[in-house]
Amino acid sequence: MRFIVLGAGALGTVIAAYLARAGEDVALIARGVRAEQLAKEGVTVTGLEDFTVAVEIVDQPASLSSADVLILATKTYDTAAAIDAVRHLTVGSVFSIQNGVMKNSQLAEAFGEAAVLGAVGMLGGAVQADGAANYAMANPIILGELSGEMSPRVDEIIKTLKSAKLPAAVSDNILSEEWSKFVGWLGISALAVLTRAETWKFLANADTARIAARVMRETAQLPRHLGIPLKAGPPFDLDAVTSLGEDEVVALLNARGQAQGKTAPNFRQSMLQDVDKGKQFEVEETFGYTVREAEKLGLSVPTVETCYRVLAGLNRIQKV
Repeated sequence: MRFIVLGAGALGTVIAAYLARAGEDVALIARGVRAEQLAKEGVTVTGLEDFTVAVEIVDQPASLSSADVLILATKTYDTAAAIDAVRHLTVGSVFSIQNGVMKNSQLAEAFGEAAVLGAVGMLGGAVQADGAANYAMANPIILGELSGEMSPRVDEIIKTLKSAKLPAAVSDNILSEEWSKFVGWLGISALAVLTRAETWKFLANADTARIAARVMRETAQLPRHLGIPLKAGPPFDLDAVTSLGEDEVVALLNARGQAQGKTAPNFRQSMLQDVDKGKQFEVEETFGYTVREAEKLGLSVPTVETCYRVLAGLNRIQKV
């Protein structure tokens, strides 16, 4: 299969590097100085494994014509421009490992609904100052047909990812997976920026974990309204988040933080990584989306809205 990975941040770089190392046909779309560095020096991965591999680097997407699999790995605020750059491609399957739940409709508008797969990217990493992608958490890429049906194309992509030593799994309810990740991600991302701390630290703290619990519980109203169940089990037992009392949810998050303090003590949420670098971060497509959708549905999300207003203000300050 011909893979094209759109976006040379940490996760896009890791995926492209592992596929290339396994001998797969893969191109990585990058821009500017990043593209020049990767083309000249190769793509370097550190962390769970250390290696450098040559990858086809493309800085002019117009030169490409088709892909069996297109993977969108840009930041959410770059989505419209990123899709426009590859809208001309003939695509067999396309999926996004971005944060948020807006992505599938955006991809369907460009490539047709039949091409779109639901996806959750649970890998953790960061681009280092030297350009290497530090691969810190080997959580799976989860794929599935939006209809919930099982399909040979999903099986083939999963098989290829696994053969490249990337953890991957198929889901028969990918919408539940996407919303579950979104609810959990929203709960911890606000605290990451506001505390400027490693993820495990604010999850293990009772006061900050309570804020995370409230964000998750408020956000969980949206998938419930849509009839989409949140998944049971790790990392956040989100089915329990909506059914247990607040104190019990805080206790669950504290336990998760203590466990992560042993397995990934240095991990910093992606939004915090952007703040650390003085970059724009993902607010409107995540917190803003939740606030706007809740208002349409008549749902109350006061904690989410408070976080949204603070984060939106910080994001504007970052740009000054």
